[in-house]
Amino acid sequence: MIIISRLILAAVAISVFNVIVGMITCGGVFNWVYLIEPTNVWKPMDSAPPVFYFVGLFIVNIIFVAIFAMLNKAIPGKNKLVKGLAYGLGVWAVGMLPGMLSTYSFMTVADVVIVYWLIWGLVVVPLKGLIVASIYKN
Repeated sequence: MIIISRLILAAVAISVFNVIVGMITCGGVFNWVYLIEPTNVWKPMDSAPPVFYFVGLFIVNIIFVAIFAMLNKAIPGKNKLVKGLAYGLGVWAVGMLPGMLSTYSFMTVADVVIVYWLIWGLVVVPLKGLIVASIYKN
């Protein structure tokens, strides 16, 4: 029961982190990247994202935490925080890099947006791994 509660707590923590960072960066400081043509690829953001976004984000983050828990002992690093950063970097490398390659190759999205997403992910995903590692303890 304790392991499940830690999994849920870690998923909630990184979901909140994800939303806050997204609001500050994508919705605020760097929202100018979404004004680069073509802009017709974006849905209008007149209000908060729909509820299913937050539910989906939470489910994805439960999976993120569960995989960390399964791989924890195999992740390189001298301490849990280094392991969390390494895990996040690995997820970025096998998740975001191929996704952004496909986005660049097959979708009409400004190159600046793709570079922004790659850098954003390179910062945010390892930080999510760090948060998970600090909360989820075996």
